[in-house]
Amino acid sequence: MGRRQKGLHFYKKRRVINYTLLKEIAGWVFSILVSVLLGAVFVFAFGLKTSVIGVSMEPGLYNGQQILINRFLYQLSEPKAGDVIVFLPNENQNSHYYVKRIVAVPGDRIKILDGKVYVNDEECLLQEYDKIADPGIAQNEIRLNKEEYFVLGDNINNSEDSRSGSIGIVTRKSIIGKVWFKMASKNSGLGLIE
Repeated sequence: MGRRQKGLHFYKKRRVINYTLLKEIAGWVFSILVSVLLGAVFVFAFGLKTSVIGVSMEPGLYNGQQILINRFLYQLSEPKAGDVIVFLPNENQNSHYYVKRIVAVPGDRIKILDGKVYVNDEECLLQEYDKIADPGIAQNEIRLNKEEYFVLGDNINNSEDSRSGSIGIVTRKSIIGKVWFKMASKNSGLGLIE
């Protein structure tokens, strides 16, 4: 018979590896990595990330705020009044991206009279604009042809947009895509664009 040792005894417990649990964890990690990778590929293949330049879209979008653009949507459908779009004026590849809201689409007639925007002889109520100080080229009625759009900034009196001769009517070819998401900035939280 063996002698019994006095004092404390520590037994080394054999660790049992639960392979089922490890397999489940590995499956979750793999699924998350694949989802992140597919999301990144989707955003970079069909989307674009850029920054807002200037104050023309305040208070919805602020200068320097990062935005995500859906470049694929307009391959399947046409831009609509109310959409916030990104475009290159006059298809100038050397220009920065402009961010504006569409107020009139092909076939529409637009005119700015007494500080108000009229589309097809009805006052435009897409946004609550301030009274427009400078109607620009829209002081005379403009009829939009096929694939032509009239855009304005939400901060109407601090915006270079379709009223300006340097921007003018925006063509379908110059539209990069629709803004669909804004990143958080010091002036605004993140969220979807309406």
